[in-house]
Amino acid sequence: MNVMISHFSWKPLFKKEKLPGWRISFYWQGTHYEGIYHKSGDIEWGHTHPGKEEPALVKELHELMLYHIYD
Repeated sequence: MNVMISHFSWKPLFKKEKLPGWRISFYWQGTHYEGIYHKSGDIEWGHTHPGKEEPALVKELHELMLYHIYD
C-alpha cells in the first residue's frame, strides 16, 4: 500500500526544549490529521483517527520525523 502524506508540518511542543514532542499536521487521503508525536514514537491523534490503516500511516510518519528532526 502506498501512503501519500501531503502538506506535512511539525513544530516543537515547547520552544526551549528539543525532544519533548512535536505537533504534527498533514493531509492523507483527502482528510486533515493532527496530533502530537511523542519522542517515544507514539502518536496522540487529534479529532481524526486513521482507523485500521494506522500502522502504515505511522510507519510513514516515523520516516518523515526521522528525516526532519534527527537528520
